[in-house]
Amino acid sequence: MKTISYENPFPHLIVNDFYDKNELTLIWEELNFFTKPDKLLKAKNYGGIEDRTNARAVVLDEVFLTHRQMSNILTVNRKLFKIGILKEFGKIHDCCSIAEDCNWDITKLRYYHNGEYYEPHTDRSMQFLGFSYFYKEPKKFSGGELVFPKYNYQLTCENNSIIIMPGWVEHSVNEVKIENSDYYDGWGRYAITSFFGTNDKKINKQYK
Repeated sequence: MKTISYENPFPHLIVNDFYDKNELTLIWEELNFFTKPDKLLKAKNYGGIEDRTNARAVVLDEVFLTHRQMSNILTVNRKLFKIGILKEFGKIHDCCSIAEDCNWDITKLRYYHNGEYYEPHTDRSMQFLGFSYFYKEPKKFSGGELVFPKYNYQLTCENNSIIIMPGWVEHSVNEVKIENSDYYDGWGRYAITSFFGTNDKKINKQYK
């Protein structure tokens, strides 16, 4: 695991090789499960911005509402809140300092296949974002970069990496292109997004 902090062009933290081999096995079991007909939803059904994306996704907290432990992803992504990563993120800038006191989060699984994209937008209603990226290797698609148009900055989104940043940062996803691949082959770009933050309620024990 390698962590790099950036103050510019906006505060963000990138961690490469975030999940270990066993955690990745669990994650891929669930990614493969959801890459089947009628499981991933259109933007209007998962809270996406309908006129800015054609990629499908699912809010895992809604699917596993009463039994979160049944989701591999909702289980292993607790790592984000338990290993000190958010403390490091909080040191970058004062606007990030409350991240380690997180007491709520929402997890969304999104898949980009050929011709899919997300135009520039912000998640202002969310304090912080954590984007984790996954794809099968050898990589068969091009595009899919995470772009920050106001800053002339973009990331290639390496496999098993995560970027953590404030929700007010405008971002987009370049169109993904794949040749000779069926959607359900799963050779596209996966993103597991953690929307998280703090509120005035007592800190929930699951984050400590």
